[in-house]
Amino acid sequence: MSNDPQRTYLVVVDDSAEARVALRFAARRAAKTSGRIEVLGIVEPQDFVQFGGVQAAIEEEQRLRIEGVVSAAIGEILDESGVEATIIVQQGEGVRAVRDYVGERPDIAALVLGAAPSGNPGPLVSSFCGTDAGKLPCPVMLIPGSLDDERLEQLS
Repeated sequence: MSNDPQRTYLVVVDDSAEARVALRFAARRAAKTSGRIEVLGIVEPQDFVQFGGVQAAIEEEQRLRIEGVVSAAIGEILDESGVEATIIVQQGEGVRAVRDYVGERPDIAALVLGAAPSGNPGPLVSSFCGTDAGKLPCPVMLIPGSLDDERLEQLS
């Protein structure tokens, strides 16, 4: 095997169905390219709560929920694909957290985002495929949330 670093596919995961489809795509793509995946869960900052202890408890609860969602999603997919994965949970506003994370990581081969089959695509898709398109140091892969496993396998 060469000394080249593995391709890393960064997937931003929440508890949506389209995020799971994006994670499946990234895992299959990583398996086919001898790559790995990093799964990023983002804890959004809470609106101001008068008592700091209450705010900290709310943020910790949100962090634990995201860690649970990410762990559940990744366990099933790793069993299927056998790729190496790392789970990262960061706190902050979503678009900024992703932009900062990708900017610090030259090994990220692609940012993989899931798009809802209908309705609002969400702030990450809107930003990185709209107003901030072309500003990241890696490609953005936008995976339709309506793809079934057979089609995902064909495309990855």
